[in-house]
Amino acid sequence: MTAHGNHDGRPTLEDVAAFAGVSRSTASRALNDDPNVSARAREAVRAAAADLGYSPNQAARSLVTRRTGAVAVVLSEPEEVVLGDPYRTAVMRAGYRELAASGAQMVLMFCDGRDDLARTLRFLEGGHVDGALVFAPHQADPLPRALRLLRLPVVFGGPAGGVARGVHVIDFDNESGARLAVEHLVSLGRRRIATVAGPQDQTAAVHRLSGWRKTLADAGLESAGLAEEADFTLDGGRDAMDRLLARKPDLDAVFVASDVMAAGVLQSLGAASRRVPADVAVVGFDDHPALATAMNPPLTTVHQDPAAQVRQMVATLTALLAGETIRPRRQVLPVSLKLRESA
Repeated sequence: MTAHGNHDGRPTLEDVAAFAGVSRSTASRALNDDPNVSARAREAVRAAAADLGYSPNQAARSLVTRRTGAVAVVLSEPEEVVLGDPYRTAVMRAGYRELAASGAQMVLMFCDGRDDLARTLRFLEGGHVDGALVFAPHQADPLPRALRLLRLPVVFGGPAGGVARGVHVIDFDNESGARLAVEHLVSLGRRRIATVAGPQDQTAAVHRLSGWRKTLADAGLESAGLAEEADFTLDGGRDAMDRLLARKPDLDAVFVASDVMAAGVLQSLGAASRRVPADVAVVGFDDHPALATAMNPPLTTVHQDPAAQVRQMVATLTALLAGETIRPRRQVLPVSLKLRESA
């Protein structure tokens, strides 16, 4: 056996030890939770194992580990936010369906703040579930980093709270979605294209804002003063649009980073007697099945499919549970533009 993995290219315990800068025996003890290993060494070894995609011999392990047949779906948000968010509810429904189809039971968990973090980690570490599907959209969220230290297969839906490497991520192409939206508005002859952006502590919202800005720059159009940040709620969208109209009354289009906020944008435009799309064209993001078609006028929006995301997450988790060696990476799912009357 060489220091560069065994003959089939899988990382070995030696690789993990070298990567963590400890001896092979320390690496082995750290992975087996030996209390005589320092916390710093244990953390270094577990992080190295996660980065390299190392797991002990699965066949040997499955003799000692009993499967529960349950998978956690963890939403790292306050539950009132989750239950009011159409994207998250679609994710929960798809999670339940996909896991049931694969023969697993879904355990739904909300992780809201530091107090919940310890409880969530204790539960996940306690052998109650075989793996976890995790949605942790906030960049400063401590959960993804903490999860890397658990020996539990985890797949993230969307960026993993500021952790860039060594994790399995299934994400949407948020920046491309914004580009599609803005290019369409430019093609309609719109020249003062504003945006109501989502909260900038969430990576998806950051990418949507950056797509808007880059596309305007490529088209030689001005973006200064044409962006307002809101919180992915209807009221937030309405207030942000009010501020944009006060500052840039001659704007002729707006790209909104979510359909829920777009509903508020339409209210604001209506109250200001702006006709959509004659005066101001509006494009949303999500293509929410109940909302987008019900708006007046029906909303042109960027289509993404939460069910496809969850299907891919379950497939990845199932492969990990079967002992397949999958290199941690970010898989990006495509989005498309759904044209309706608002633009």
